[in-house]
Amino acid sequence: MPALPLDELQLTERDPKTGKLRTLPALHPEIKADRSFVLYRPPPVVRDPALVEEFLERAKFIADDLNWLLALPHDRFWCQVIFDETLQKCLDSYLCYAPRKFDASLDCHPEVNDVQKCLHRSVFLTFLRMSTHKESKDHFITPAVFGEIIYNNFLFDIPKILDLCVLFGKGNGLLLQKMIENIFTQQPSYFGDLDETLPTVLQVFNNILRKCGLQCEGASAEPQKLEERVNVTPGNMPLQELKDIVLYLCDTCTTLWAFLDVFPPACQTFQKHEFCYRLASFYELAIPELESAIKKRHYEDNSVFADLWRRISHSRKKMIEAFHILINQVCLQPILESSCENIQPFIEEFLQIFTSVLQEKRFLRDYDELFPVEDDVSLLQQASFTLDETRTSYILHAVESAWEGVDRKKAQVVKDPAPPAASNGASAIVESTAEDGEELGAAYASEDECAGAAAAPLAKVSGVELDSLISQVKDLLPDLGEGFILACLEQYSYNAEQVINNILEDKLVPCLDKLDRTMQRQLKPDPTPLVTSRCNVFQDDEFDVFSRDSVDVSRIQKGKRREKDTTRSLLNDKRLVAEQRERYSQYSVVVEEVPVQPGAAQLYREDYEDEYDDTYDGNQVGANDADSDDELISRRPFTIPQVLRPKGQEEGQEEEEGDEEEEEEEAEKERAKDHFVQDPAVLRERAEARRLAQLARKGHKHDSSAVVGNAKGHGQNRETVQERRKKEANKSTRANHNRRALADRKRNKGMIPS
Repeated sequence: MPALPLDELQLTERDPKTGKLRTLPALHPEIKADRSFVLYRPPPVVRDPALVEEFLERAKFIADDLNWLLALPHDRFWCQVIFDETLQKCLDSYLCYAPRKFDASLDCHPEVNDVQKCLHRSVFLTFLRMSTHKESKDHFITPAVFGEIIYNNFLFDIPKILDLCVLFGKGNGLLLQKMIENIFTQQPSYFGDLDETLPTVLQVFNNILRKCGLQCEGASAEPQKLEERVNVTPGNMPLQELKDIVLYLCDTCTTLWAFLDVFPPACQTFQKHEFCYRLASFYELAIPELESAIKKRHYEDNSVFADLWRRISHSRKKMIEAFHILINQVCLQPILESSCENIQPFIEEFLQIFTSVLQEKRFLRDYDELFPVEDDVSLLQQASFTLDETRTSYILHAVESAWEGVDRKKAQVVKDPAPPAASNGASAIVESTAEDGEELGAAYASEDECAGAAAAPLAKVSGVELDSLISQVKDLLPDLGEGFILACLEQYSYNAEQVINNILEDKLVPCLDKLDRTMQRQLKPDPTPLVTSRCNVFQDDEFDVFSRDSVDVSRIQKGKRREKDTTRSLLNDKRLVAEQRERYSQYSVVVEEVPVQPGAAQLYREDYEDEYDDTYDGNQVGANDADSDDELISRRPFTIPQVLRPKGQEEGQEEEEGDEEEEEEEAEKERAKDHFVQDPAVLRERAEARRLAQLARKGHKHDSSAVVGNAKGHGQNRETVQERRKKEANKSTRANHNRRALADRKRNKGMIPS
């Protein structure tokens, strides 16, 4: 007999009050055990023995209760989850107050770290079991009922899912992805909740801009009231307020990135609210202001500056990575997976998104540094041959213009390898807080997070640019010498922000720690002479005496060059005529028979072909014709071109040829006389013949005799009457029969004065 799902299962038990047997559904409030779960509190900031003892006691209570919950059978576990409010409050408190991986690592007691790790594991396993509707073949819940249970009892909601991603996404990416996909699959209503939550997320960005005194942009921007206008900027606000804003921004950006990274199908819902444009606009307004405020503020403790700078850099990177996830899921991934007929809407979406963010120069630079736009455009060009080249070139030119005046450095994005999928919940535990702190320190080793984990090496910087980098570091750390700063810049690829961060955190490489921090800069003379280092338009040409030892003096011309080959000199040059005269003289010698040498007869015999037609060899072709034999056997004498004749020969031949030409011209004139005026009657006959031939080709048969008809008074037949009617009706189309009608028409229009 197949097992029933938990929502249809009925349990029979004895009533504790009456002692009678009764039947209850498996999911009933009375089956819930009486157990009170305590709320979670974060680890203490300082090593106070009392605070440490309080935290350890509370965390052990929660861990023991959750381990008891996980050990319950399937039906009792779900009764406790659904009907125990203290359990939900305990889990919510952990999601709210548990340390995030981007938080500063605390100097906690080792025992605190161990307890926190165990508690972290138990909370994750609890949520993992709550998101599974089928544990085994005999223990499962109907999928539709499971979706209603988790949705109506608020076991999961959008804020909880966001916290789950940011807390457990690092070490349990695959399990967490299956877990959230199952939640959204079994209950599609969560997509609607996400759609309603996004305006609140966008409002977070507007709140940060308003706190910083910046103008909000976008569809939800509201006009600012006059009484609300205050001169508060990130540069003059209190330090605590600045710290709160940076922490708030870091938490928001990291949470959004973690959710999109774990659950990419949510990108479609994000893009419905133009999230890409709103994110880029916020980045362009807020990030430069906050960075400038953090740099220019004076700090009593350098650790505060280091912590703020780490957080703002981390926020920058997560915003850019979130934007890339949206572009990849909304546009690029469907193009790679779809057929050629279905990719045009996705290409249009890609072009539309980037066209809307072209004005955000700072954002374009940072995004192009991590994820080159040119690579994405190249992918589109390979996928579609109908890509609009004008729009793509416009986008690429805008990205290039965003880099004007800034050193361009491409970063190589190194993604963390995905952890292996765990066979059970116990082997898929998130790393401990100490390990998170080590990972976080490695992530923050570079002050400029957007430079990537493995940035490409830069070319050597010198001149004014190097002086600017040295002054940038010296403004924040005036006690350092320029020589020491220069050595640090050379070590860290001339990244001033990374140098500042490593100096503040004492993370310099050992070779830099041994240097004197007050060492001054020594200016090295340029060993290259001025002459050999010059570069101009004449560099390495044939007359450059600095790059070659010998120069062709004959090629040097002083003054205006005299051209040798002029038109007159070319006409007077008769060398070509003399060469051709000898050649043409050979053509005048005609040899009737070619003498064959005795030794060459064999050669002609070998060339004989058997296919030669000798039918007419013995016949005298044309011998009996009336024509003269001179016409057949005589050859026309060869005539030397006039330009090649000698002077004496030219005149004699001209006289002979002139007589022959005169006789031929007279005979030709007699044969064909040019009649200037031909007979009109002949012309009319030819025209009539052409007209009749044309009518005959078109199929018309016209008999002029039908129009003439019989003599007057003898009556006319029917054909004559019809022909006369046609002639009368159509006579205006020929000759000048309609002159009066056209003249009247011109006069009526005022073209002819009356």
